[in-house]
Amino acid sequence: MAGSGIVEGKKFLITGVLTDASLAFNVARLAQEQGAEVVLTGAGRGIRLTERAARRLPDPPDVLPCDVTLPDEIEAVRADLEQRWGRLDGLLHAIGFAPASCLGGNFLHAPWEDVATALNISAYSLASLTSPMAPLLAEAKGSVVGLTFDASVAWPVYDWMGVAKAAFESAARYLAKSLGPQGIRVNLISAGPIRTMAAKSIPGFAEFEDAWTQRAPLGWDITDSEAVARSTLALMSDWFGGTTGEIVHVDGGYHAMGA
Repeated sequence: MAGSGIVEGKKFLITGVLTDASLAFNVARLAQEQGAEVVLTGAGRGIRLTERAARRLPDPPDVLPCDVTLPDEIEAVRADLEQRWGRLDGLLHAIGFAPASCLGGNFLHAPWEDVATALNISAYSLASLTSPMAPLLAEAKGSVVGLTFDASVAWPVYDWMGVAKAAFESAARYLAKSLGPQGIRVNLISAGPIRTMAAKSIPGFAEFEDAWTQRAPLGWDITDSEAVARSTLALMSDWFGGTTGEIVHVDGGYHAMGA
C-alpha cells in the first residue's frame, strides 16, 4: 500500500546481491515492498549473477558495476547516484571475500598477499565505499548498515575472515565517529549463519549450523533470512535515528549463551 512502508520514498544502494539466497537480496526485496527505490551493485564476472537475481525482485532495479578494490568504479557509482537521486538515504554493505588459503584451519600458514585481499575486500571496503558516498548520505541524514559475523571470539575454520570481521566492526565504529557530525549513522547487523552461496564456500560451515540449532534460545533456521532482513531495514529506516556505532545481534540469542 502506497505511503505505508517504513522506508517509503527512500533511496538505497545495496551491495552483495549474488543470488536470491543472498542476505542482501532479501533486504532489497523488503525495501521495495516497504516503499524504497533500490539500486544494486555487482563486481567482475559475478555481475551477471547479480543481474539475474535483480530480475527476481518485485521491481527489477539497475545494477551498477562496483568492484570495491577499484576507486574508479566506486566514483562512477557515486556520480550515477548524484545524478539519479541527488541524495542517498541508505547504504547496505554486504561484501566479504577471503581466498581459500585464509579459511578452513589454515590460519598459521595463509600468506600475507591473501590475507591482504581478505582485509581489503571484507574490512577496508566499508570505508572505501562509504567515504565517497558521504556527501549524498549527509544530504539525506542517511544510514549505513553492514553485515557481520560475531568477531568477539575465535571460530572454527573462519580464521582470517574472522580477523577481517574484527577490523570491519572496528572500522564501523570509527566511521560512526567520523560521520556522525554530518548526521550519518553507521551500524552493523551481526547475523547468525544463513545458508548462502558465500557460506557454502567456507569449509566446515556445517559446524556453525549445528551449534546454532542446539544453543540459540529462540531457535535458528539457517534457510530463513527474514529476521535479518527486517532488522537490517529497520536500521536503514528513520526508526533508529539516535543509534550509531552499534552492533545488533540477530542470531536467535546465541551470542548471549555460555558454552
